[in-house]
Amino acid sequence: MKLNLPTVIPIFPLNGVIYFPETNLPLNIFEPRYLSLINDCMKSNKYIGMIQSKKNTLGDVYSIGCLGRITQNKKTKDGRLLINLIGITRFEIKIEINNDKTYREFEVTYDKFKDDLGTVGTLGTQTRGLNKIKEVSEKTKIFFKKNGLLLNWKEFEKLDENQRINTLAMIAPISDEEKQTILESVSAQSKIKVLSQIIDFYMHKSSFENSSIQ
Repeated sequence: MKLNLPTVIPIFPLNGVIYFPETNLPLNIFEPRYLSLINDCMKSNKYIGMIQSKKNTLGDVYSIGCLGRITQNKKTKDGRLLINLIGITRFEIKIEINNDKTYREFEVTYDKFKDDLGTVGTLGTQTRGLNKIKEVSEKTKIFFKKNGLLLNWKEFEKLDENQRINTLAMIAPISDEEKQTILESVSAQSKIKVLSQIIDFYMHKSSFENSSIQ
């Protein structure tokens, strides 16, 4: 995929939501500064950077986020904007841009995450990739069930390999910091490995706690 991606992007810091490429993110925008951000984006290229704010710090954000493109934009009667973003690729912050706007802008690079745009096969051979995805999917099914989460697995299987691992990482009941670790894992193989290790930790922790109670 060849895209003319912007090197300077507006940033929407968001706690509690880690956004991945090839996933959809609906947002309800009501703060004046972010209403201004969305309106400016709609007048230009519709690109916006989603990134996680660091906890217990003032204005500090992680260095890795995800670039999204606005695909839907609806204004409500009370002035809110309902938008939908489609994840394009991850980015790495280089430097913050001084501006006179109400929202922040950063110069970014996409070099580390070229695989997000499908320029290189990220899972190796198809058989190997499918086996890895199937293994972590089966493990995740058990993990989700234990946490009372429902997922339409039949529809999930229709996604491509990268969409599957990104979707699982985005909705899994794990901490924001753990999701950020997955987001920062460059290759699909490393994302699968990290997610698998995190799920293993929670599964073993649950098993240990249950056995201790008994």
